[in-house]
Amino acid sequence: MRRQLLPTLAPHFTRVNGTIRVEVGGGDEVFRQTMERARQDFLRAELVILPMVLLLLWWVYRRLSAALVTIGIGLFAVLGSLALLRAVVAFTDISTFASNIALVMGIGLGVDYGLFMVFRFREELRHGAEVEEAVARTVRGAGRTVLFSGVTVAASLSVLLAFPFPFLSSFAYAGVAVVLAAVLGATVLLTAALALLGRRVERRGPTKPEAAGFWFIAANRVMRRPLMFGGAALALLLLLGSPFLGVRFGLPDDRVLPASAQARQMYDQIRTGFTTEEADAIQVVAPKGDDGASGPYATKLSRIQGVVRVDSAAGSYAAGQRVTSSTGTSYTAKSGAGTRLVITASSKRLESDAGGLVHAIRAVQAPFAVEVGGYPAELIDYRDGVTERLPLIAGLIILVTFIVLFLMTGSVLAPLKATVLNVLSLSVMFGALVFIFQEGHLSDLLGFTPTGTIEPSIPILMFCIAYGLSMDYEVFLLARIKEEYDRTGDAVGAVPVGVARSAPLVTAAAAILAISFAAYAAGDVAFLKQLGIGMALAVIVDATVVRGVLLPAFMRLAGRANWWAPEPLRRLHRRFSFLDENTPQPRPRQTTLK
Repeated sequence: MRRQLLPTLAPHFTRVNGTIRVEVGGGDEVFRQTMERARQDFLRAELVILPMVLLLLWWVYRRLSAALVTIGIGLFAVLGSLALLRAVVAFTDISTFASNIALVMGIGLGVDYGLFMVFRFREELRHGAEVEEAVARTVRGAGRTVLFSGVTVAASLSVLLAFPFPFLSSFAYAGVAVVLAAVLGATVLLTAALALLGRRVERRGPTKPEAAGFWFIAANRVMRRPLMFGGAALALLLLLGSPFLGVRFGLPDDRVLPASAQARQMYDQIRTGFTTEEADAIQVVAPKGDDGASGPYATKLSRIQGVVRVDSAAGSYAAGQRVTSSTGTSYTAKSGAGTRLVITASSKRLESDAGGLVHAIRAVQAPFAVEVGGYPAELIDYRDGVTERLPLIAGLIILVTFIVLFLMTGSVLAPLKATVLNVLSLSVMFGALVFIFQEGHLSDLLGFTPTGTIEPSIPILMFCIAYGLSMDYEVFLLARIKEEYDRTGDAVGAVPVGVARSAPLVTAAAAILAISFAAYAAGDVAFLKQLGIGMALAVIVDATVVRGVLLPAFMRLAGRANWWAPEPLRRLHRRFSFLDENTPQPRPRQTTLK
C-alpha cells in the first residue's frame, strides 16, 4: 500500500511557496526514493555493461559469432530469471532490489558458463574431434562442471531463506532463478548453437602449447617454492582484509542517497537546524494499558539520555517533568482500551546510538505490557535478527558447498581447502568495505557520505554472492585438475596442466564479472557502490592471487592428500557422485618439477 500511496502523496506536499519550501521525508519515503534510484542505476549500468562485455568477449574469442552466442546466453539468463521471479511473485513478495540483482548476476553467470562451454568445445575441436563428437564431449565434461557450479552458487544463495525477512529472502529466489536459467541456457541452447556454428567458433591462428603458456609457467614456479609464494600471497590478503577487524554494524539512514535527493535534503536541513526528528519518533503501544498509569511511565522514559519529549494521554514529559497537560484523545485507543506513548529523540542520539536508545526504552519497567515500534525500532529489530543468524548462515553455506565439492571430487581435503581460500578472498572484500565506506576513504572520489558504520544486510548478501562465485571458479579449476589426475595419477603434475587449461577462462570470466559489478560504483545509492566495488575486488583477487598462487601452493604441499578420503566416504562418493562412467582410475605417479 505504501508503495502506491507515497508517489501519489509526495507531489502534494513538496512545493515552494514564496520563501517557504516544503519537502517530504520519513523512513518510508527514504526507502522509496532509494529503490527508485537503485532501479535507475541498474538500468544505466546495464546499458554500459552489455557493449563492454561484448567487446571483451570478442577480444577473448577473436570470433564475433562466439561472442554473440555467449552474450546471448547471458541475456537468456536475465530474461529467464525475471520470468521465474514473476511466477514467484504470485506466492510471496520480491524486493525490487532483488530483481535488479538478477540483471547483473544473469549477465555474469550466463557469460561465465558460456565461456566455459565454448572454451571446452574449442579444445575438443583442436584435439581432432568432429563437431558432433566435440559437442557431446563438451556436454559430458564442461556441462557436468557447469551443473556442479550452478548447484554450488544456488546453494550459497538459498541459505538466505534462513532469514525471516522478505528483503533477504528475495535474493535467494533471485539467485536460484538466475542459476536455473543460466545452466539451462549453457547446457541446452548453447550446445545447439555450437552444433550449428561448428568450426566457425574456432580461434584464428596458431595456439600456444599449454607448457609454453603464462599460467602453466606461473603455476610451476609457485609449486617449486610453495612456502615462499604462498606465504607472501597469504600475508597480502590478511593485510588487505585487516580493516574488517574494526567493523561497526549500524543502521542505514537517508545518507545512502546522494545529496541531491529530496529526502536527503530534508534530513540535512533537520540535522543543521533542528535538534529533534519527529518523523523518526518511537512508538510505545500498550494494548491493555491505562491512561492514568501512563504518566509515571512517561516520566521515567523522559529521563533516558537523548529523549527530548514523551507524549502520552497524561500529558507531555521532558527530563522527568510534565511540561503540558493533554486530554489524551490522540493517545487513547478508539475502543477505550489501551494507550499509546510517542517518544521524540534528539537527532544526535538517533545518529550515534539508535540501537542503544531503543534497548534503553525497552529496559524501562512499565506498569503494563508494552510493544515498542516506529522506524528506529524496526531497523534495530531487523539488524539484530540479521546479526543473530550470521553463524547459522556461514555454517550452512560451508556445509552445502562442502557436500557439492565432495560429490564432484571425492576428496575431503579439497572442499576444506576451497573454504579456507574463499574466506581469504572474501576478507579482502570486507576489508575494503570498512576502509572505504565505514571510514570514508575515497568518499569524495566515489561520491558518498560515510556514516561510520556498515549496514549488515549488504555484506551478508555480498558474502553469499561472492562465496558462490568463488566456488564457481574453484569448481572450474578443480574439474580440470581432477580430469588430469584421473588420467595420469600424477598429483603434482596435474596441477599446472589443469591451471593452464582453466586459468585463461577463469581470468576472462572474472574480468567480465568485475566490469559488470564495477559499473554500479557510478550509481547514486551507497548500497550499490558497496556492492559494485566490493564484488569487483573480490572477483579479481579470487581469480588472480587466490587461484593463481595460493591454490597451486596449497596443492603442492598437500600432494596426493588433495584427493584423499576415508574408505566409507569413497564408497559414498562412488554411489552418489555424477562421475562419467568412462572416467579412468588414477594410476599413482609423481612429477619432478623443473
